[in-house]
Amino acid sequence: MELTEKKEWKWKDKEKNTFNKLKGKMVNPPILVIPNPKQKLQLETNASGYAIGSILSQQQENSSWRSIAYLPRAMNKIERNYEIYDQELLAIMEGLKQWQQYLIGSDQFKI
Repeated sequence: MELTEKKEWKWKDKEKNTFNKLKGKMVNPPILVIPNPKQKLQLETNASGYAIGSILSQQQENSSWRSIAYLPRAMNKIERNYEIYDQELLAIMEGLKQWQQYLIGSDQFKI
């Protein structure tokens, strides 16, 4: 049901449980791991019309991926005028520059 509809909306156990689960995820951020040079690294990037972001993650022994570091940054006025593919490339370049000390020493990483 959409909240914009003119129907009555009730706060029940389902809504309360969902809200508490969401609240828990917002106040308990994921714990960052210490980089291990023997494990695979992954750089994930994204760009919007006003900001770029990168996450450096590492594959764990159980094959799951855990975050090592985050890099959010607002774009300046000139960067906001870039085409979207240039904004995405900017996010990649910023991530590579920020975490080059981990990536250069790594056996393998992917973007």
